[in-house]
Amino acid sequence: MTHAPGKYADFDGLRDQAVALRRAGLSRRQIRDELKIYNNDILNQLVKGEPPPAWTKRPRAKDDLKAKARALRLQGWTYDQIEVELGCSRSSVSLWVRDLPKPDRKRTPEEAAAISRRGWEARSRIRDEERQHAKETAKQAIGSLSARELFLVGVGLYWAEGGKDKPYDRRENVVFVNSDPGMIKVFLAWLDLLGVERERLRFTVMIHENADVAGAERYWADLVHAERGAFNKTTLKRHNPKTVRKNVGDSYRGCLVIKVLKGADLYRRIEGSWYGIVLGADSTTEADVRFG
Repeated sequence: MTHAPGKYADFDGLRDQAVALRRAGLSRRQIRDELKIYNNDILNQLVKGEPPPAWTKRPRAKDDLKAKARALRLQGWTYDQIEVELGCSRSSVSLWVRDLPKPDRKRTPEEAAAISRRGWEARSRIRDEERQHAKETAKQAIGSLSARELFLVGVGLYWAEGGKDKPYDRRENVVFVNSDPGMIKVFLAWLDLLGVERERLRFTVMIHENADVAGAERYWADLVHAERGAFNKTTLKRHNPKTVRKNVGDSYRGCLVIKVLKGADLYRRIEGSWYGIVLGADSTTEADVRFG
């Protein structure tokens, strides 16, 4: 079929032909070739309002997933189950099946809670394993400490947890307080490094009066390998009935105070060393830092 230069003058006649071809199942390209209409604007106007035949529709990637989701929903599957089974998002599942009836509840609330609890416990175990692995890896990476490394650690440890002199209250005493047995052991190793004799150390246990006082005293004495004579009288903290304490149980042993007798000179060395660390940190560039 051919058309003269004025072929578009009979627009209504062309539209009737185009509509007939469209309803006969032809695509736009086929109609174009049949009517020799190569102007897309005119072609679009000729078939305007006529839906394309089904065979020309390109299937969407999720059409198959949608059909499967609807079939599973009709079988009584939950959103969570469909989501896991098909590997799609919950929002997509909801969009596809929200017009379908909800499946009957097959579990009691107690059964559902038990399933949820087992899932939480499994996830918790995985997190605990990851946590412990990270800690163990970091611990093994430290290795042995040199004398300088232990010295620097000890200075920082004391400046964080030990007693300090104030301009308005001169107390050049070395007093260290902590409840962590690991901190106590590192501090004692540091004092040994500095040549502080154990005879110069005095210990005091601080603990709540309603705790196992005798057990705590034995624990700290064994940890620091000190005779009872090196311990001052235990300091008991009065119990407030209105306070709910969380530091209870067999693991609670209060705090241990370590005081170095005649420690003024040692205190000055600690303070000076700490400010030396501060200056050293200020002068350290990013290029000097390598960690992990």
